[in-house]
Parts: sequence; C-alpha cells; structure tokens
Amino acid sequence: MAGGEEEEVKLLGTWASPFVLRAQLALSFKGVSFENVDEDLGSKSDLLLRSNPVHKAVPVLIHNGRPVCESLVIVQYVDEAFAGPPLLPADPHERAVARFWAAFIMDELVAPWQKVFRAKTEAEKAEGMEQTLAAVDVLEGGLKECSKGGSFFGGDNVGYVDVVLGGAVPWVYGTEALSGTMLFDAGRVPLLAAWLERFGELDAAKAVMADVPTRLVELAKMKQAEAAAAAAAAAGDC
Repeated sequence: MAGGEEEEVKLLGTWASPFVLRAQLALSFKGVSFENVDEDLGSKSDLLLRSNPVHKAVPVLIHNGRPVCESLVIVQYVDEAFAGPPLLPADPHERAVARFWAAFIMDELVAPWQKVFRAKTEAEKAEGMEQTLAAVDVLEGGLKECSKGGSFFGGDNVGYVDVVLGGAVPWVYGTEALSGTMLFDAGRVPLLAAWLERFGELDAAKAVMADVPTRLVELAKMKQAEAAAAAAAAAGDC
C-alpha cells in the first residue's frame, strides 16, 4: 500500500456510479490498496449513514477510520494523503486551471448528461443530449489547453482532470452501445476521442473499470425491458 502497511482504506460505493469509479481510479493511479464496500442504496448501511450524515450518499472514503465525502474532494485527498505520482500539478495557476475543468465536467457535462437518462419525454432527452454535446465541444479545447501537446489532461501523465473525466468513460461507451450516440466522436473532437482510447488502455484504469461498460449496458437493457413490461401490463388493465 502506498500509504503504509498498517493503514486501512475502505471505499463505500456502488459499481455503476461514475462518481465512485472516479474515486476508485484515483486510488488505483496512486497505487493504494483498498477495500471496496458495495452499498445497497435502497437500504443504506449504518456505516454509510454515520460516515456521510449530511448527504447520505456514495462515494465515501474511510482512511484509518476517518471518512472523506464527495468524489472531487476524495480525489484531492487521495492525491495529498498517499505517495505515488501526483495528480494535481505543483504550480498554483495550473492547479487552478485543473480545478476549473474538473468543475466544468461536473456542472456542464455530467449534469445535462444525467438529464438524458432521467428524461421523461423525447424532447427533454434531446435537449439534454444537445447540452451534453455542446459541453464536449468545449472540453476539447480544455484538453488542448491542459495537455500542452501531451497525451492527457495532465500532460504526458494522467492528472486530476483525467481521473475526474475517467469516471465517465464506461458511460461514454454505454451511451454509444445503447443509443448509437458517440459523445467523443473522432470527426468532431479528435483529441478527446484519442484520449478516450489511451485512457482506457492504461493498466490502472483497466484494474477498476474493465467490465463496467458491459455491465452498464446489461443493466440498462434490463431496466428498459422492465419498463416495457410494466407499460404493457398497464395498457392491458385499461
């Protein structure tokens, strides 16, 4: 373990959450051994409720009995608390730029993208996807700015923004498999398309998300089948 053999590191989460995956990626890239604790969000454990009494949500990192909540905070904590390759740059301005793009991913990319999956009408879904794709276009410029000609947002090595965006990688592939929409289309955002492929091939990334895209698609298809069956049953009762 990067932080010492006697340290205890647990991560409370669920496998399908991009925010939990983000925390797992941070730990993986820093070389930290940890116990992955699966939470049933329909029946939250006492440990989760005690560890995150404010939001009662995952992920929660528990390091030597002390909880750290919220995925962006967890990634920064992991970077500071454990040895290994740094995720945030040393230069204060570059750190600020990295934090800006991480916030952009959360507010401008992930938020409308979530609306696509929660939309109740085709119009809402189309609006959410339009906003998501617009954010992807802007993020292409962010990658160009941060990478300075390197392969990742962190330059030649994976950095903070790579980990923040990396949590969404399985959902990028899942979206394409389910709807045919390529968020990181090489014809429109070639830098992000190349980043997606490179990031997914990294051993530290494979270690935590190798089978997640397939499981996401299977889960989505099961939910779609359940919804269709429920709709058919409701129509039959009319």
